[in-house]
Parts: sequence; C-alpha cells; structure tokens
Amino acid sequence: RSGIKARSQCLEKTEHSMMRQILVYADSLSWGIIPSTRARLPFNKRWPGVFEMSLNHLGKNVRVIENCLNGRRTVWCDPFKPGRDGSEGLAQVIEYNSPLSLVVLSLGTNDFQCTHDHGAWLSAQGTAKLVQIIRQAPIEPGMPVPEIMIVAPPKIIKPQGPIRHKFHGAEERDHGLAAELEIVAKEQSVHFFDAQTVTSASTVDGIHLDENQHNTLGLAIAQKAATIL
Repeated sequence: RSGIKARSQCLEKTEHSMMRQILVYADSLSWGIIPSTRARLPFNKRWPGVFEMSLNHLGKNVRVIENCLNGRRTVWCDPFKPGRDGSEGLAQVIEYNSPLSLVVLSLGTNDFQCTHDHGAWLSAQGTAKLVQIIRQAPIEPGMPVPEIMIVAPPKIIKPQGPIRHKFHGAEERDHGLAAELEIVAKEQSVHFFDAQTVTSASTVDGIHLDENQHNTLGLAIAQKAATIL
C-alpha cells in the first residue's frame, strides 16, 4: 500500500511539474507596439510576457508562445499587406505548436480599419470561425484539443497620430464588440475575458496599449488563466 501511495505521489508531482504551453494568437496590441511609434516593448514589458511570468509565479509552470502579427484581422485580408487573414494557416500554427494547454485569442481591432465596413457582430463571427479552426486542427493522435480563451480588446477611442487615417471612424464601428464576443464564447463553450474591465486603450493613439496597461492586462489575464490550467 505504501508503494502505491508513493507511485501516486510521484505521478502527481510529475504532472504538476510538466510545462504547459500557451499560445497567444493576436495582433499588434499583443505584439507590444509602442503607441504612435514602430518600436516594440521587450517581452517582459508586453502583456504576454507579464502573463507568463505571473503564471509561473503562481506555480503553473507555463511557456507562452507568441504569434502576434501587426494588422491581423479575424478572417479578412488587408488589401495592402499579405498574410493578415487570421484564419489562414491557423490550423497549422496549432499543429506545429502542440501540445497546447490553452490558446488565447485576442483579435478584432483591425476588423474596423477603414478598408472594412464591419460591425461588432460580424467581427465576432470571425472569432467564432477561429475557434472552430482551432478545434479541428490536425494535431497528433493523443494530443489534447486546447482550452480556448477569447480576450476582447479594449474599446477603441478616437484614433490619433499616424494610424488615425486607417482607423477613421473605428471607434463607432467597434461599438458592442465585447458583448458580441461574450455571446460567441458562451455559444462555443470557451472562456472569456474583457480587457476593458481592467484597462482602456492608450490615449496616445486610441488603439494600442501603454507599458503600464500591458502590465495590468497581463496580470489580470493570468489570474483568469490560473483557474483554467
């Protein structure tokens, strides 16, 4: 009996010590662009890095994989830059990064660039398609289908600076996005977090996040993810 107990404790210890991988699939808000510049915050200052460090501090033993592309939409193309349709190649991203314990999806902001005439409902349907792609990805037999968390980006405020033209009117078109994404999350039985509950967008450009906002968001999402892992 003591031998069985020892093996059980060893198994529990091994399971606890296994590193879990988390994929962040997102856009420039998560890439860490510094508002009104083309510079990037270092990993430990942008929210995915804060997220990883916070979870590890909580004893979760995780590795965060960033796949964050500037200008990425949910399911639409950018007429000026290739590869911005978030649905293209997502199944393969899941395949080559597996096994994954969690995928954090945070897209939608770029759906409201002036090249698109979308409202919140349509953008949220794009995220719903991404959830389906993740669940149908051709991962190896025996590997788990990851948990999914949709993170609604902060509400767009009046765009400023160099990006003001391509985001003209976006603060009106994105109205209600968080609510629509929460509906999608419930319908798809995935987790949901609204970034606006802890931080607004930067007042510098109305779209992205300042360094302190990245820190706040990373800590908050880590608290949510800790209940999932």
